Amino acid sequence: MSLKTEWITFSQNGKTHRLYAARPERAKAPLPVVLVIQELWGTDAHILDLTDRFAKAGYLAVAPDLYAVEGKRPESLTEERIEQIKAFLDTLAPPYWHDPVAREAALEKQPEELREILRATFTDLFAYLNKLPELLEGLKAVPGFLADYEWSKGEKVASIGFCMGGALSIMLAASEPKLAGAVNYYGRMPVTQEQVEAIQCPIQGFFGELDPKITSLVPAFEEAMKQASKTFTYKVYEGAHHGFLNDTRGGYHADASRDSWKETINFFHKVLQ
Repeated sequence: MSLKTEWITFSQNGKTHRLYAARPERAKAPLPVVLVIQELWGTDAHILDLTDRFAKAGYLAVAPDLYAVEGKRPESLTEERIEQIKAFLDTLAPPYWHDPVAREAALEKQPEELREILRATFTDLFAYLNKLPELLEGLKAVPGFLADYEWSKGEKVASIGFCMGGALSIMLAASEPKLAGAVNYYGRMPVTQEQVEAIQCPIQGFFGELDPKITSLVPAFEEAMKQASKTFTYKVYEGAHHGFLNDTRGGYHADASRDSWKETINFFHKVLQ
């Protein structure tokens, strides 16, 4: 299928935002929207590929660049710099990513100029794990843009996020009452009753059995949703690690990816009709 793809900058509430948009090239009218929310790595090749895949399923798919400030990435968070930090971290086992001693030992083996670049990017990038409310504010601008955009005007919007973006997908559902549905792939689940009470749409989740820090939070969220009479369905895949859908990383799991993709498309077909 031929797609029309483009990067769009738009202003909302006095701020400039940037997003990637893809749609079937031969579409003649506005389309329901899948809002794709990035992993920690930003709108990288994997996220853009997923966005294109949703467009090929017949949707307008958009992926906001949450690291863009007034429409442009800061120097430490450019695509090139993030690819450098990914390559460096791939030389370490994930448990050592947040071990300062092990990380510094590995950094000391890098050329001096690259070492300082990696330090700066690591610090700025991973700081966002503790800045989800800040990222949510940028994300909340997207539904307003879509309401007036020629290829989505009058159509429903549902969100899907991965890792950090999975948590943001649920946070968006708790702050955007018009959202038609939200999907979380291996992101943390909010467990406050206030957040759960604010959710107005169906929620779907996909998690890996071998990702206990994330998966262990799911039962509490399930119970909170049940108590609030909200809709939440999920699957935990045996033998799957965190990030199992990301076929550019070591945790890719083909069986879990195949099944969860089928379930995700079915979910969007239901909530975006």
